Amino acid sequence: MSSTLLEVTRGAHEEVERLERLIVKDFQNEPTSSKERLAQSHRVRHMIDTISSTAQRLIEIYEDNDNARKDEIAALGGQTATGTNVFSAFYDRLKEIREYHRRHPAALVVDANEEHEALLKEEPQVEFSGEEAYGRYLDLHELYNQYINSKFGEPIEYSAYLDVFSQPHKIPRKLKSTRQYREYIENLVQYLVYFFHRTEPLQDLDRIFAKVEAEFEEQWADGKVQEWETAILDSEHVQDQQTLIDLDYFSTVEELVELGPEKLKEALASMGLKVGGTIQQRAERLLLTKHSGQHLQLEICELPRCACLCLVDTPLEKLDKKHFAKGSRGSAQNGVAVAPQQVGMLKEIAFLEAKLKKLSDLLSEAIERTKDNIVKKQALTYEEIAAEREDEETQADTESDDDEQQIYNPLKLPMGWDGKPIPYWLYKLHGLGQEFKCEICGNQSYWGRRAFERHFKEWRHQHGMRCLGIPNTKNFNEITSIEEAQELWKRIQARQGVNKWRPDLEEEYEDREGNIYNKKTYTDLQRQGLI
Repeated sequence: MSSTLLEVTRGAHEEVERLERLIVKDFQNEPTSSKERLAQSHRVRHMIDTISSTAQRLIEIYEDNDNARKDEIAALGGQTATGTNVFSAFYDRLKEIREYHRRHPAALVVDANEEHEALLKEEPQVEFSGEEAYGRYLDLHELYNQYINSKFGEPIEYSAYLDVFSQPHKIPRKLKSTRQYREYIENLVQYLVYFFHRTEPLQDLDRIFAKVEAEFEEQWADGKVQEWETAILDSEHVQDQQTLIDLDYFSTVEELVELGPEKLKEALASMGLKVGGTIQQRAERLLLTKHSGQHLQLEICELPRCACLCLVDTPLEKLDKKHFAKGSRGSAQNGVAVAPQQVGMLKEIAFLEAKLKKLSDLLSEAIERTKDNIVKKQALTYEEIAAEREDEETQADTESDDDEQQIYNPLKLPMGWDGKPIPYWLYKLHGLGQEFKCEICGNQSYWGRRAFERHFKEWRHQHGMRCLGIPNTKNFNEITSIEEAQELWKRIQARQGVNKWRPDLEEEYEDREGNIYNKKTYTDLQRQGLI
C-alpha cells in the first residue's frame, strides 16, 4: 500500500523517529561487560547509518527533481488534463484500495515496533582475531615481522615494538623515502583504522582526520612538522645532497676510483645514470657529469699511437642515452623536476605519520592493555594461556547474569572479593561490627580490630603524625588522641634529656699508674701537675 510517493515519505519519517527512540532506549540499558558495550555500540552505529540513508532519501524526494511529488499532490487534488475533479480522484483512490485488499485477503498488519524491538536483542557479528580478544588487545604481529625484516627496523622483541611503533620520528629520515617504509606505514595506519572502527564504531574518524589534516597542512606550510622541518628545502636541492661528490676536486678517473664502488653507485643513481659495471666504468660514467651546464664525455684520443681517454665537452641533451638508466633520462636532464615529485611523496609519508600519532593517542588504553598482556603471557605456558582465555569468555557470558540477580543483604555486611556479602560468622569473628575512631587520621572510622591495628602503618596515620611533628614509632601504637600523643612525646623528650650522654662526667681516662678518672677530674689534675 506504500506505492504512492507521499506514503513513502510518511513511512520514512516514521522510521527515522522510531529508530531515534530505539537508540535512546538502547543507551538506557547500561552494558555490564566490554563485549556487551561493543555490541551496543555497533547496534547504535547500524541504526545511525539507517537514519542517515533514510534522511538522504527524504532529501531527494523533497528536492523533487523529476516533479513526481508535485504531480502526485496535484493528482490527489483532482487536477486532470480536462480540469479539476475531486470526486473522481477520491473514487479512483478508493477503488485502488479495495482492489488491493481483494487480491490480498489474508494480509496481516505488521507491527513495526516488534520488528524494531528485535534490533535491541541482536548481537552484531564483529570479526576479531584470537589475539585481539574481542577488541581488548591489538594484533600487530604481521606488522612487527615487517618492521624487523626491513632496513629501517631493528631486531627487537614484540613487547619492545609496542613501545616503538607509535614513534616514527625515531627512524632516520633518509630511510623514510623508500617504498618499503611507505608500504609499512600505510599498512600500519590501515590496521589501526580498521581496529578503531571495530572497537569504537560511534566515533567519527573522518571528522578527526579532517582536523588532523587541517593542522598538518598549516604546520607543513610553516615548516613546523616534527622531523620534517627541512623537507622542502632538502628536496629543492635533492641532486646536490644525493650526489655526495664534488666533482670540481676530481679531474681523472683514477681519483674517482679511490672513493670506492658504493659512493660512486649512490652518485650515479641520484643523477639517473646506470650504476652497473666495474668501478672503473662507474668512475668514467660519473666523470661525464662534472659540470652542471655541460658534461664531459670520454673519447678515444685520435692522436697516433695514443691509447688514453680524453675529455671532450658534450651538452647534457647530447649525452648518449646508453649512460642513463631506463626511464630516468628526462628527470636527469632536468634535476629541478625531481623536487616537486619528491616533496609530494615526503608530504604523504609525513601525513601518514601524523595519522599514526593521532590513532596511537586514541588507542592508548588498548596499547597499554596489549603491553601488559604480552608481559603476562611471557610468564605462562600455552595450556595456561588457553585456560585463561576460556575463563575470560566464560566470565564475559556469565557477568551479566550475575549482575542481574539482586543481592540480598539485610544486615549490611561488607562485600567479599566475589562481590557478595561475607558470611555472618566471619563478620563476628573479625569483630567487624566494632568501630574504632582515630582523631589523628581526621576522625576516620576503622571497622574491626585488625583494620585498626593495621592503620597505624598506613599513609593516613603517618601523614597525621608528621603534621603534629611527632615520629611514628612503636611508642605511639594504640594512641589515637592528638592530646595524648603530644603529652607522650613531651615525656619522651624529657626522659631523653635525663639520660643524655654527658662526656664531662661519663667519659673515662686512665693515668700511668692505672687509676681511672672521668674527663673533668682528669683535666683538673693535669692542670695542677699532679698527673
